[in-house]
Amino acid sequence: MQINGSVVLVTGANRGIGAEFVRELKRRGAAKIYAAARSIEGMDGDGVELVALDVTDHTQVEAAAALAGDVQLLINNAGVSSGATLLGGDLGAVRRDLETNFFGPLAMTRAFAPILAANGGGAILNVVSALSWFSAPGATVYAATKAAAWSLTDGIRLELAGQGTQVLGLHMGLVDTDMTAGYEAEKLSPTELVTAALDGLEAGASEVLADETATFAKSSLTLTPQERYADLFAAQG
Repeated sequence: MQINGSVVLVTGANRGIGAEFVRELKRRGAAKIYAAARSIEGMDGDGVELVALDVTDHTQVEAAAALAGDVQLLINNAGVSSGATLLGGDLGAVRRDLETNFFGPLAMTRAFAPILAANGGGAILNVVSALSWFSAPGATVYAATKAAAWSLTDGIRLELAGQGTQVLGLHMGLVDTDMTAGYEAEKLSPTELVTAALDGLEAGASEVLADETATFAKSSLTLTPQERYADLFAAQG
């Protein structure tokens, strides 16, 4: 799919990766950009149409679809990480993470699939994660939600193939955003990530592995859990 002249809706567009998607879409000549976020207060509305949208709220999702009937590209970027753990974490926080990271993209896709079909097929870009393919201490809930999002991306790719909708899954390790501010490690810049994602989309890709972390994570799927988490098991004695 080509960005130039297209109509795009980006969720979670108020900061970080979402805000960078908006900037790069403008640069590539998108004809209209719906910049959606749970709160649009303080967002820059220059050259975009701001949309108040909580992807976990069915009424707001339906309202967004009614408003944006010309969309050709849906970017499911909104995501959260409570830091909850699977066994000891607050179950409400676990459910909220899953509602945003899995059910949110599902609700958006269900609402916008008919719109994409009516507008020629279009495309969906789901921001997933390298953590869709492994887990890590402190991120077990987030990893579980992103594993579900990866499976969702595969599933909708199959179900939307008949209407000619391109579906792309974007995977990456740490990105330099507010969400990862507490982590001391090498991070991908939002600009690098978004450039790789939209380059892949325009090239017709169905999956983009944006960095070495994502590439290694996918390759590790052939390993046993003991091999994949060898360092962790060794540390535990």
